[in-house]
Amino acid sequence: MALKFSIITLFSSLLLLAAICKAQPVTIDIKKFGAQNGDITQAFINAWKEACAATSNVKIVIPKGTYKMSGVEVKGPCKAPIEIQVDGTIQAPADPSQLKGAEQWVTIGYVSHFTLSGHGIFDGQGATAWKQNKCGSNKSCARRAMNLGFNFLNHSVVRDITSKDSKYFHVNVLSCNNFTFDGFKVSAPHDSANTDGIHIGRSNNVKVLNTKIATGDDCVSLGDGNTRLVVKNVECGPGHGISVGSLGLYDNEDNIDDFLVKNVTIKNADNGVRIKSWPSTPVSITVTNMRFEDITMVNVANPIIIDQEYCPWNECSKKSPSKVKISKVYFKNIKGTSATKEGVILLCSKSVPCQGVELSDINLTYKGAPTVAVCANVSPKISGKAPTCTAAKSIF
Repeated sequence: MALKFSIITLFSSLLLLAAICKAQPVTIDIKKFGAQNGDITQAFINAWKEACAATSNVKIVIPKGTYKMSGVEVKGPCKAPIEIQVDGTIQAPADPSQLKGAEQWVTIGYVSHFTLSGHGIFDGQGATAWKQNKCGSNKSCARRAMNLGFNFLNHSVVRDITSKDSKYFHVNVLSCNNFTFDGFKVSAPHDSANTDGIHIGRSNNVKVLNTKIATGDDCVSLGDGNTRLVVKNVECGPGHGISVGSLGLYDNEDNIDDFLVKNVTIKNADNGVRIKSWPSTPVSITVTNMRFEDITMVNVANPIIIDQEYCPWNECSKKSPSKVKISKVYFKNIKGTSATKEGVILLCSKSVPCQGVELSDINLTYKGAPTVAVCANVSPKISGKAPTCTAAKSIF
């Protein structure tokens, strides 16, 4: 009986060992494919092709060192999970024209179970592009490339990587499902124009966790069509805060539902937590179930703001109010210092006033005194310590 038990135990152990060995990914060093003059563009593409064709897990490794890489776009579907581990610094061309109008410098699309990991850096070398970037005031400007684009990915993770000095947005997430950023870092100067940290559009179940973002625009921004998004344990600043929108500019936009921002610190930013929509646009969408809680502000202008008269550079029509309907928005346990006297601005639409807005335990100070709240077309519920609304000026 003891012998039979020992044989069964041995057999089970061998099966477990075989399963573990099978799960270990095959490793591909990028240098296997050469690095002509330090340029890994073609090596990266070739490594992806080999990994995508493999029937078991593959890890592509880019070791420590400094590499050049032109614009690349790789996509699936692939036969097995792929991980790209970057431990070196990869530099984009400093001259924006060398990316030949590409929307993203590095684009990865149409795969499932993808991981981007390591302590490496994607350096967009954006200084030249920032000087040329007048897209806010010049509608015919040439858009510059974002550092990273993730399109139509499922069950995927970006872990510990740094995006540095992107020419435009650092990251664009489009039509992804179950996608997580964990320990991600974004680094760019406060005066780097239009360098949103992570922009998310038309995606479901995206999480931004344990992340540090310092940039020249929104740390995290949401486009339309998103559901079940979480931003948690994030440091933001400098930058323009965490934004829902801007919304309502295009006639094919979709609703946003379920956004949680929790345990976040925002420092030296132009805004804190914000929802913004354009006036005088045809689209009627809804924004609902927005929760902003346990947030610390440090020298932040406009710490809490709903702006449904968003019109940067005075580039829009102001003939009619926004048609974006905002409801069920909760601001809870938000404290710290404001760079403006108005710590709370709730400027809602006259045509579709905000509903179900709640201010709970708001403790913001400006030069040592409590901030004030100004409101239009909304009657927020007040609980705990929070400023009461006075009438805000509206263009309608």
